[in-house]
Amino acid sequence: MRVLFALIIGIILGAAGLWYLNTQHGANSQIQNAANQVQSAAKSAGDAIQEKLRVLDLRTNDFKDELARTGKIVRRKASEAGQALADATADARLTAAIKAKLLSNRELSALSISVNTTGGIVTLSGTVPTPEAISKAMLLAMETEGVQEVISTLQVKPKS
Repeated sequence: MRVLFALIIGIILGAAGLWYLNTQHGANSQIQNAANQVQSAAKSAGDAIQEKLRVLDLRTNDFKDELARTGKIVRRKASEAGQALADATADARLTAAIKAKLLSNRELSALSISVNTTGGIVTLSGTVPTPEAISKAMLLAMETEGVQEVISTLQVKPKS
């Protein structure tokens, strides 16, 4: 039940984040791109959760059949599925928070910087106009609560 509740909360937070990003002053292309990245991260998290639920036999149809046969449901390692859900939603939240910070910073282009998060480890990739921009992007990511480590593969590519 906790897993289902956490999944619903994650979907609601993702939808609220997308709504927020899409309603910001005309929803320009940078905001749309960030929303797409957040949506992609949420979809990846949802896919991982669905696979974990399948592996652990935590699907609704399994419950109905088992209740009809035995009158009870017993599962082991359910905490592992809950942890997978928590990790996936935390990573999606971190990615969205960092993208939002990049969007609000006029010196950095959210279109040029890709943000990927796995297990609290953030990877920044893409291009920036100056070495100082790499520092600023890494600082924005490091200042986000929940980030454990930031890896940058950003390349300096001056604007022409």
